[in-house]
Amino acid sequence: MSTWAGLRRAGSACPLSRLVSLAKPTGGYRHLCCLKSPDASRLAAGSIHVSRNGPEKSQGRLWQVEVGKKVPNSGRGPQVLPPPRWLGEGVLRAVVTPGPRTSRPGAGDVWAARFIHTSSSLRAAPVPALWILLKPAQKLFAIILGRSIRKWWKALPPNKKELFKESVRKNKWKLLLGACSLGTLYIIFYFTHLEETPITGRTRLLVFGKEQFQQLSQLEYNMWMDKFENEMLPEKDPRYQVVKKVVHHLSESNQDIPEFSEFKWVIHVVEEPGINAFVLPNGQVFVFTGLLNAVSDVHQLSFILGHEIAHAVLGHAAEKASLVHFVDFLSLIFLTMIWAICPRDSLAIIGQWIQSKMQEFMFDRPYSRTLEAEADRVGLQLAAKACVDVRASSVFWQQMELAESIQGQPKLPEWLSTHPSHENRAEHLDRLIPEALKLRESCKCPTLSGPDPRLIFRLNMQHLLEASKEQKSQNATKQDLTKVKVEFPSTQKLENIPVGFAVKPTD
Repeated sequence: MSTWAGLRRAGSACPLSRLVSLAKPTGGYRHLCCLKSPDASRLAAGSIHVSRNGPEKSQGRLWQVEVGKKVPNSGRGPQVLPPPRWLGEGVLRAVVTPGPRTSRPGAGDVWAARFIHTSSSLRAAPVPALWILLKPAQKLFAIILGRSIRKWWKALPPNKKELFKESVRKNKWKLLLGACSLGTLYIIFYFTHLEETPITGRTRLLVFGKEQFQQLSQLEYNMWMDKFENEMLPEKDPRYQVVKKVVHHLSESNQDIPEFSEFKWVIHVVEEPGINAFVLPNGQVFVFTGLLNAVSDVHQLSFILGHEIAHAVLGHAAEKASLVHFVDFLSLIFLTMIWAICPRDSLAIIGQWIQSKMQEFMFDRPYSRTLEAEADRVGLQLAAKACVDVRASSVFWQQMELAESIQGQPKLPEWLSTHPSHENRAEHLDRLIPEALKLRESCKCPTLSGPDPRLIFRLNMQHLLEASKEQKSQNATKQDLTKVKVEFPSTQKLENIPVGFAVKPTD
């Protein structure tokens, strides 16, 4: 009989729910319950899984039970037990020893289990998460340090200021040597953390590894699940099935990429109007229904999902965080200098804002656009190997640009955005499509039939412009023009689109 079976045979005076109260830290021994067994020798070591239900999700605890040998009881008190052995968080050792036999006829041996449970050991926070939490504290420390230096300098008498300046002039070479040493260490750190990007072979700085970001992405995944808990489409929904088939087809067609095979893709389709999709570094795929309504066919959807999957496969999240971490170290030095040199706090605040904007527009946003362009390139390759019509990729961004212009949305310069403009993305993809078509042909995909979707889009756009001119000639208001709905002959509801990719023939 297993230990679990022994628990199930316990009397009503020993309910399993009592285990929950023992899960709290006590710092001492507690009786778990009485295990009554007619044949105690058949008890074996095992484990008990306890579920605790509450306002939060149920959490399980594993209790490792080891059955001790029969020890005669002198009847002078409870049996002295050896110290339990700690097995990990929520896991502990229990020694089950026989208690005094009851005088009730037919009763079996009574086995008392004693447990000790200490407070759960704190898990080490992921390095990226710890860095994110400490980032505001680092800036605050730099501000306080710079402000303290400024106040200290103002409080110095003139003669001590002259002595300090004279000391700096005498030791300028030592100070310069120290600064050069720190700069050398900084450069060495940079070159010792360079790696090649998978697939593209681009050299990049990588301070944080994918393993560390697996833990951080799990935290982010829990956040998104809590936010969209009531907006998730069921698996039986046709839109969910389309996304699932597209992701599965992309995965099956790119198993030759080592980094691709490391992921287990999990699909989440969210009932949200926003045109968005993203993939977390742990393989959790989130697709908004707004995107499903924006694409014209399954080929456009395949490219978009290939683009998002490429971000995860290339490890762009860890790469971006590594660059920000590296640049932030230098920015802390400049931030301290700003607060130390500026004569007033108001000027220091302005200087800090200028410094943060320069960092954002000189490093952060250009680098984000670089990663987006690389994801477009790799996503196009993933789609080509899946026998997708890659010519539809640039059409999607042309449609997005046309829709925004019709709706009257302001067109911001590209350098103000973290993503390339729709027009530049379409042009970039048009330059990559010939190479992608060759890759598609090398994968023995069937020949593309029908007209080029880019040509169809241009014809439709000419028709739309002619219709717009006719409306203007009829004194149509600007508000009426913004309500013009763009319809393409190939556009249909996504749930009605058959996901029938042409599978490449086998050898």
